[in-house]
Amino acid sequence: MTELAFTRPPLDRARLLRLLQEYGVYAGVLVLLLFDVAFTPHFLSVENFRTQAVQVAPVLVVALGMALAIGTEGVDLSVGSVMALSTSLVSLYLGYGPWIAVLIAVAGGIVVGVANGALIAFVGVQPIVATLALMVAGRGVALVLLPQLKDVRDPGMAALGSGAVLGVPYLVLIAAGLALLTAFVVRRTTFGRQVLAIGDSRPAARLAGLPVGRVLVVVYVCCGALAAVAGVLATARLSASDPTSLGTLMELSAITAVVVGGTPLSGGRVRVGGTVAGAVLIQLLTTTLIKHDLPPSWTQIAQAAVIVLAVYAARERGRR
Repeated sequence: MTELAFTRPPLDRARLLRLLQEYGVYAGVLVLLLFDVAFTPHFLSVENFRTQAVQVAPVLVVALGMALAIGTEGVDLSVGSVMALSTSLVSLYLGYGPWIAVLIAVAGGIVVGVANGALIAFVGVQPIVATLALMVAGRGVALVLLPQLKDVRDPGMAALGSGAVLGVPYLVLIAAGLALLTAFVVRRTTFGRQVLAIGDSRPAARLAGLPVGRVLVVVYVCCGALAAVAGVLATARLSASDPTSLGTLMELSAITAVVVGGTPLSGGRVRVGGTVAGAVLIQLLTTTLIKHDLPPSWTQIAQAAVIVLAVYAARERGRR
């Protein structure tokens, strides 16, 4: 009896940490929703929910690519700069038609992804170093192409930014479709299983004969392409190209959404549903602080606190 009494508290603590990692993000979303319903004026309106969904769409799209990178025990710090590069390319090539401009913008993101993947997979550069270099270079190239803000006046881009199907904005539908596609790839394809195997143990994956280099390149290509798509969506929503500010600190928001959603920084697992909930949590947190007249800097502090809590829960669980 005495032995049971002494062993029970650690089990309870372990269970609590497991529940925190598995379901904490959903509980956080629920708590913020209840708080906003009770204390935030005009929160329960169709227009407000539409605005929140449109604003979270680019963050979610970037976070999906970040989840794949973190699933391989990597990270991509260049996603914000890729967004800036894509908005510059859209503005420059919009004269050839919106679809051509979008394709070129996504191609720019793919080029950055290939560079990141090649440095990591074949040169042996650490992901944080390789993507940091591309973060600086990508923003620089974006500013060379378009040194200042420029209005985007095109019917196609305007329709993408403000159009809807049955009241659901195109931006939300695109983000939801990409989330479903990512979940399918991770759970149902050989590539998804290879990503998880590489994140779990890269040496073991090589010994098993997996194409580690090729998979890593494809992962970072996906990350760059998704960041470019997010840049296009943000450009369409704002009706302007602004490479000086678009995508700034997006890597922080994306990493927060992924980690809070339950994807461990140690790799080997990708939780797409948790990433979606994490992006929604970040958006609700930002909105709540702004609507209650707190400065934007408090949002960054709150995000940092949430990251620390999520990483602590994952670390403690990994010890058991």
